[in-house]
Amino acid sequence: MKVLPFKIPKSSNHALIFQEDLEPIFYDKLHQHAEIQMSYILSGSGTLLVGDTVSRFKPGDVLVFGENLPHVFRSDANHQGLCHMLTLFFNREGFGHDFFETEELKELDLFFKQASSGFRIADVDARFKREFIRLRSLANLERFMSFIKLLYEIHNTSKELLSNFTNKTNYTDTEGQRMSNVFDYCLSHFKERITLDEIAEIAVMSPTAFCRFFKERTNKTFNQFLLELRIEHACQLLRTPDNQEAISSIAYTCGFNSVSNFNRYFKKQKGVSPRTYKTTETQ
Repeated sequence: MKVLPFKIPKSSNHALIFQEDLEPIFYDKLHQHAEIQMSYILSGSGTLLVGDTVSRFKPGDVLVFGENLPHVFRSDANHQGLCHMLTLFFNREGFGHDFFETEELKELDLFFKQASSGFRIADVDARFKREFIRLRSLANLERFMSFIKLLYEIHNTSKELLSNFTNKTNYTDTEGQRMSNVFDYCLSHFKERITLDEIAEIAVMSPTAFCRFFKERTNKTFNQFLLELRIEHACQLLRTPDNQEAISSIAYTCGFNSVSNFNRYFKKQKGVSPRTYKTTETQ
């Protein structure tokens, strides 16, 4: 299967594509596409990889991914019920080459710049969510008008950037399959010890060539990426109110070989100790 690039099915004369996903898990292969993606998650949670960064997705998130920005959703295995997401796909030139260059719309330049890194809308109000949900029942012209309204709302809302790596990387099929295999293996085995030789074998490369390949495409070392993945999983466990697991146990559960290493890397990435994070997030 050619994972990258990913083709959004659409007819030649539609500039907006609306898609509703209601599945046990979201599509969980690393992919990128030429269209900008705006998604609203109604249910489902898990790990989110965008560009060079690992984070989490959860119900209520509104996420925007720019054109050709690699990303993957990995739904939590213990999620109850179906994962539900509404998405709009569009291309900046899909409305005409100069549509967004008009004086009336040029202030949206910041939206497209931030989309190239991917972002999460930090504070989405109920009115915005209702408008997004309404998209599925609207005809073409009404949907377009609603889309412009949503763009305006997003433009005036604070955002959390999801990635630091803004290089637009158009993967070949071989590169895309290789990166997908690496991410898929890490998402499934990050709780275990993963050696450089082991992950290089997954990529069908020598360890030296793999290190160079991974750094060029993510702007970080493989060890940095693996640490981020483990820390994000630890955050999920720490902020779960009914999880009484000791911090030392969480450290080993997430793949760390010592509590001191876990505490050090956690504070370096999150700015606070695991204990402080747990106290703050579960209050």
